[in-house]
Amino acid sequence: MSTSTELTTQSAQSLATVTSSLGGSANAPTRQFLTFRIAAEEYGIDILKVQEIRSYEAPTRVANAPAFVKGVVNLRGVIVPIVDMRIRLAQAAEYTGFTVVIVLNVIGRVVGIVVDSVSDVLELEAAAIKPPPEVGAAIDTRFITGLGKIGERMLILMDIENMVASPDFGLVD
Repeated sequence: MSTSTELTTQSAQSLATVTSSLGGSANAPTRQFLTFRIAAEEYGIDILKVQEIRSYEAPTRVANAPAFVKGVVNLRGVIVPIVDMRIRLAQAAEYTGFTVVIVLNVIGRVVGIVVDSVSDVLELEAAAIKPPPEVGAAIDTRFITGLGKIGERMLILMDIENMVASPDFGLVD
């Protein structure tokens, strides 16, 4: 049995309105991010890219797909590729009751990404978002838009659209 939490763009925008009226400054531009965990790290993606969050169910394997492409699922008549971000980011992939699939709508495609768990939706002011570190070739920062600081927490903000569009991902022609 699959449980699903719908987060359409309209409901995400409604959530943004409610959140900003509760605590956001009227003058400071803010952005909302869905936060999730992969291993010990916490990541964030733009909430407006999220279509829904689903419990993990094994997808149908596709021959000759890269190891991080787990397969495809039929989501209400739409064939959705499922990418395990843990494998893509060279982390261990253990499937537990907390493992979820975040269904995204990016670059005109619907894609599911497997993560260890989803945390919450955070609103960050522009001042709380720092540019990605410049560490040369040691770390690939092509798909990091910045680092968000929330108290003592550090949030890695992913550019999921560019990641999905990259040839490395293998999902877009």
